Amino acid sequence: MKPVRRPTLDEIVAAQERLAGVVMHSPLLRLAPDDAPGSAEPRVWLKLENLQPIGSYKLRCAGNALALADPDELARGVYTASAGNWAQGQAFWAGRMGVECTILVPEHAPATKVAAIERLGGRVVRLPFDAWWQVIIDHHHEGSEGAFIHPVASTEVVAGNGTLGLEILEDLPTVATIVVPYGGGALSTGVAAAVKAKRDDVRVFAAEVETAAPLSASFAAGAPATIQHVPSFVDGIGGRSVLAELWPLARDLLDGSLVVSVAQAADAVRRMVHGNRVVAEGAGAVSVAAALDPANRKRLGDGDIVCVVSGGNIDADKLAIILGGGVP
Repeated sequence: MKPVRRPTLDEIVAAQERLAGVVMHSPLLRLAPDDAPGSAEPRVWLKLENLQPIGSYKLRCAGNALALADPDELARGVYTASAGNWAQGQAFWAGRMGVECTILVPEHAPATKVAAIERLGGRVVRLPFDAWWQVIIDHHHEGSEGAFIHPVASTEVVAGNGTLGLEILEDLPTVATIVVPYGGGALSTGVAAAVKAKRDDVRVFAAEVETAAPLSASFAAGAPATIQHVPSFVDGIGGRSVLAELWPLARDLLDGSLVVSVAQAADAVRRMVHGNRVVAEGAGAVSVAAALDPANRKRLGDGDIVCVVSGGNIDADKLAIILGGGVP
């Protein structure tokens, strides 16, 4: 596969105009401070993509990708591979366009996300994780009909995500560092492409969970690396490898990867609920966990830190366990 081309600032601005009226300019909210004696936390802001109509930033990239897709291919329907949030985004836009939509999901996909896909009109097909991941690698699934729209590896997807970066700069001109959850890489590289086109002094870090952190391994190796993936409640990010076609963008645009534990992700979910009444899914909370980890303080530097809360689609039973002090 060819490397994904970095979108231009003009392409990102065009995506913003294309999505206007449907995608929310999501709020930026200061994380409630820790009242513990002696606490000296950084100034952390939450970019609340969990408040989008589908509960995730994926509305941005799916909308831009479908709007720019070949109409003749769309006439045969669309299909994709997704753990849930991208699927909801594609099903949302396909429904608005009157296009049939099939979603291939891994067998461990959360019930909340699967139900949302079906509610939006998408047809769900479950696959074993290895087979599902191979679809993402191959950009194709034998037996599925219609246009395949990749959840990560396209300039249109990256440009749609870049609209989020433009909003951060508009709302917080003093931002020094942005931390973005890393799944396939289109969100973090999209934000970085937009931000660094206007402010090359702003640092943009990826955030990963230790049970699935291929980007951290790839930075260490200097090339796309394959890791062992361990399922956890942080289901919206993490794969077996960094996609080769996204690696050049990640390598050139991101300032590194910050890795947190599953327990830290649960703590961040709990912290946002108690402090800000914000409900985030595990993937959406890893950015906050990374920003609050004292081990990352030197890398993050001084100044305002924006954490992208990428989604809020968490199963109620998992959220209950977290609020009770546990880890699902």
